[in-house]
Amino acid sequence: MPLTWTPSQDAIDWHELENLYRLAPLGNKSAQLLQTVFTNSRYKFFAFDDGRLVAAGRALSDGADCSYICDVAVMPSHQGTGLGREMVSRLVEASRGHKKIILYSVPGKEGFYRKLGFMRLLTAMAIFEDQAAAIARGHLGEG
Repeated sequence: MPLTWTPSQDAIDWHELENLYRLAPLGNKSAQLLQTVFTNSRYKFFAFDDGRLVAAGRALSDGADCSYICDVAVMPSHQGTGLGREMVSRLVEASRGHKKIILYSVPGKEGFYRKLGFMRLLTAMAIFEDQAAAIARGHLGEG
């Protein structure tokens, strides 16, 4: 059975999405937090395999200047099948027309995104809620 795609979050089971993020693995994000961030994102896509949520992704956008792709998650059973590539491609296509499309990557996945046309952003800076944990995970560098 082919995958079913939707940009609508109306029928999303937020606890199922929470489980997807934990298994992907993209960390422990609560169902409530995920509902908030997806609701506040301009672009979002969900992929289902036989009714089961197997991928999700979103992009924050101001509508003209900047679109920020984040939280791209794929079920381990579907990783390596091109589903992640398709998710990012859909988010990039939805973001067309913006002056810049920025993507935040899990450490170690940069090569995957390079193949999709993304380049390292040399001037990016960030403040994390837990700076020490972000440094330990490889998200931040001191200096």
